[in-house]
Amino acid sequence: MHRIVAVAILALAAVVSYSAHAEVLIGVSAAMTGRLAWIGEQGQRGAEMAVADINATGGVLGQQVRLIAVDDFCDPEQAVAVAKKLVADGVVLVVGHYCSGASIPASKVYEAAGVLQISPGSTNPLLTEQGRANVFRVIGRDDAQGVVAGNYLADHWGNKKIAILHDGTTYGRGLADETRKQLNKRGVTDAIFEAYSPAKNDYSAEVATLKAAKIAVVYVGGYHAEVALMVRAAHDQGYAVQFISGDALATEEFALIAGPAAEGTLFTFSADARRNPEAAPVVERFRAENFEPAGYTLLSYGAVQAWAQAVEAAGSLELRKVIASLRAHSFDTALGRIDFDDKGDLTVQSWVWYIWKGGEYVPLE
Repeated sequence: MHRIVAVAILALAAVVSYSAHAEVLIGVSAAMTGRLAWIGEQGQRGAEMAVADINATGGVLGQQVRLIAVDDFCDPEQAVAVAKKLVADGVVLVVGHYCSGASIPASKVYEAAGVLQISPGSTNPLLTEQGRANVFRVIGRDDAQGVVAGNYLADHWGNKKIAILHDGTTYGRGLADETRKQLNKRGVTDAIFEAYSPAKNDYSAEVATLKAAKIAVVYVGGYHAEVALMVRAAHDQGYAVQFISGDALATEEFALIAGPAAEGTLFTFSADARRNPEAAPVVERFRAENFEPAGYTLLSYGAVQAWAQAVEAAGSLELRKVIASLRAHSFDTALGRIDFDDKGDLTVQSWVWYIWKGGEYVPLE
């Protein structure tokens, strides 16, 4: 009798073990609440659609994929906490984080646990300069974005007074530093280089200081909400100053906060994947759900695509084999065809200028 029970228990354990591995778990992490929730939603929706599309065609290696979404609040400590949760849940991939200040500390957790990390939004060079083999990203780096911005400032406002502001975050300060470095390399000295406090509700005093200093153009290394409030404050003060920023402005919430003052604001971002022929069916499905796949939506979608294709090419979910596959192959994604170098960066980085017009951002002509 005891022997029969023992056999039954072993059989049940085998079934439970099989069921536990019958699906592949992946995570997506970004700021799902707070001032960056709009961007967090972009990342989550992109990953969700990618998982749904992969599952509809058989999953990966014959297994269905399940997505776990966590909120890192764009905070370093919260990022480490949710990274540990995802590891405990058993994910093999994390699409994230969005903020560089979250991705960099979380990457240490993923490396120790043997989990792949592909960020759709973290642009600080340090993320891939740490030498962690498990870390990749599908967006460019700020040392390239800053060169583009610095050159543009030098070419168009080299004889005017330029201010460079930053929010003190890993992303904002890093982008401001890279932009300033290139501007100075071009022989142009910035008139003001200062930090501002993020998450304030009003930046009228900061803008008034810029106006008194007769600043002609302001480059801001920071996130969209604060830039939008600065733009509004300048508009309200009748101050005709040009605002320029980086990729964090690629969200429609910028125009909702800034209102009519958003018009003419410039920023750099990846080439808009919505315009790719490869992305057309995906874009159509998002729009059918009344969701515009702007900003980081398709970057997140493309990150999941690249991982799934790498897994299939490797014939394995084992991290070492997937890393080798990511480095050895090209991937056809909604972002176009992409390749990764040995650091985990894209081999081709494309920073494009955009301008806000009529409540949406369009390529600068």
